[in-house]
Amino acid sequence: MRSVKAGWSATCSRSGMRTSDALTRSRRAILLATMVVVVGGLYFARDVLIPFALAMLLSFLLAPPVIRLQRWGLPRLPAVLVVTLLAFSVIGLIGWLVAGQINDLASQLPQYRYKIAAKIETVRTPVGGALGKASETVKALGEEINATQPAVRDPAPVQKVQIVEPPLSTTQLLRTTLAPLLDPLATAGIVVVLVIFMLLQREDLRDRLIRLIGSGQVGATTSALNDAAQRVSRYLLMQTTINGTYGLAVGIGLSAMGLRGAALWGLLCGLLRFIPYLGTWLGAAMPVVLSLAIFDTWTRPLMIIGYFILLETLAYAVMEPWLYGLSTGVSPMAVLVAAIFWTWLWGGVGLFLATPLTVCLVVLGKFVPQLGFLNVLLGDQPVLEPKDRVYQRLLALDQEDALDLLEKSLRDSSLEEVYDTVLIPALALAEADRHRGDLDEHKESFILQSMREIIDELGEHSLSAASADVAKQEAQTQADSTYARLRVLCLPARDEADELVGLMLAQLLTADGFSARPVSTGLAGELVNRTEQEQAHVVCISALPPGALTPARYLCKRLRARLPEVRIAVGLWNAALDVRTAAERLRCDGTVEVVTTLAAARQHIRQLVQPIVLHVQGTEREPARA
Repeated sequence: MRSVKAGWSATCSRSGMRTSDALTRSRRAILLATMVVVVGGLYFARDVLIPFALAMLLSFLLAPPVIRLQRWGLPRLPAVLVVTLLAFSVIGLIGWLVAGQINDLASQLPQYRYKIAAKIETVRTPVGGALGKASETVKALGEEINATQPAVRDPAPVQKVQIVEPPLSTTQLLRTTLAPLLDPLATAGIVVVLVIFMLLQREDLRDRLIRLIGSGQVGATTSALNDAAQRVSRYLLMQTTINGTYGLAVGIGLSAMGLRGAALWGLLCGLLRFIPYLGTWLGAAMPVVLSLAIFDTWTRPLMIIGYFILLETLAYAVMEPWLYGLSTGVSPMAVLVAAIFWTWLWGGVGLFLATPLTVCLVVLGKFVPQLGFLNVLLGDQPVLEPKDRVYQRLLALDQEDALDLLEKSLRDSSLEEVYDTVLIPALALAEADRHRGDLDEHKESFILQSMREIIDELGEHSLSAASADVAKQEAQTQADSTYARLRVLCLPARDEADELVGLMLAQLLTADGFSARPVSTGLAGELVNRTEQEQAHVVCISALPPGALTPARYLCKRLRARLPEVRIAVGLWNAALDVRTAAERLRCDGTVEVVTTLAAARQHIRQLVQPIVLHVQGTEREPARA
């Protein structure tokens, strides 16, 4: 009967697992189909969505001054109209100035073509030196070869025919002139109207969004909207700060180098830098071309090119990591991929909107569980815990990177904390995989050997740092002199993983002043004999789950039966059990304490040796009194 029930339970379990796997696959298929439909909708509805996205971005930018005017006592409608009129007037003025400067440059380029041609000629035919002489020799040989060839009789002249088109009518002229401007003007008009209405109805729009996508989850939806608004606003503020500083530096530098229209070029470079990656070089191209046309030599054009490279390096390496890199929550790789994606989807406008739209996607991934993959793919926060990252590096046979991660953790934490929260849990993951058969012999050997070398290196760094702390040394001199007489052995319960944790504990106890030693793996009888030979005062049995409780209990009983005077502690490292439950399962001796962390082990060992320390200190005082 029991076998029938067990078989039925196993069958139900397998059926449940198959049903769960089928549901997971169907959910993934539905999610993938939804993503394809959404991307297709974004592409085919771009004529409607682009003005809406531009208006939303501008409303984020213009909302703070509108709120400020309202706080000063101006009603909402006049405040919105004043801010919107001022903003679009500035945008229109900048566009008109830039267009006029470009037209002026285009009209003057024919006057400078001889200077540009002369610069190109100096590059193609260098004067002086071996290269110049070789070029002149090749040119002379070509002229001599052409002179020796017989002259070719000129063919009969060809009569040219000129086609004269009739003049355009007024309607055709207006159509030819205004047709290219109709789409941009229409888009600009739609954006202006949308910005005004978004600023006027911002609370109502927010309430409708909460009702639409957050029914029953008002708190989470409000937090998501506030987070998105704050991140986009921070992005715009930081980007405006960086680009304004960049444009000011461009204007001052170009003016000092004598380039015409330096203030305008600085303004244009600052504005174009809002376009990720491409905008900087678009803004720099125009002053460089103008310098080629104006100046007679290559000196100042090369200075201008070098100046732009210097400014971009400073902005990228200093200002952006300091301000912009911490403002959006989007990883640099995600910004690059987003720029490519939105440019493919919406063209140049998509490139301009890439970062704000990606910020909104990251916020959705943060607050909507079904879209959590967006936060994982696009966010800038680590998606793996330190223990998982260290174990992954070791699985990839990358010991150096694992050591770098641990050294970075040591900057903010002590060696004890790094061992307890990072290295021991990583070792526990390796042990769990080994017991499941997921680790081959080569990787298992590499991980254990790498762990041993990492522990040795971290211990050396910690001991050298502790020896440099003179004040701490002086405070512990008396305790160290007593602790140094106490022998502590760290015995592994079963395998090499237990031995490695014992090595960590021995390092920490040595730093405390104890005479602590880790013992290599062996049979229980060998470990008991080693303890008796060393005349240890305290023994800590190191046991790392899974499957470590039984050998730890057996070794503890052997020690207690053979050496009843030895103080014993059992470390069940990284155990999921409660300490009291673990002690009950251990069933070794009522005096044996169970600990789960190195910090608790160090504290408990100090308590165990306290009677011995008091006895030694009292023995030393008695001869002094006599």
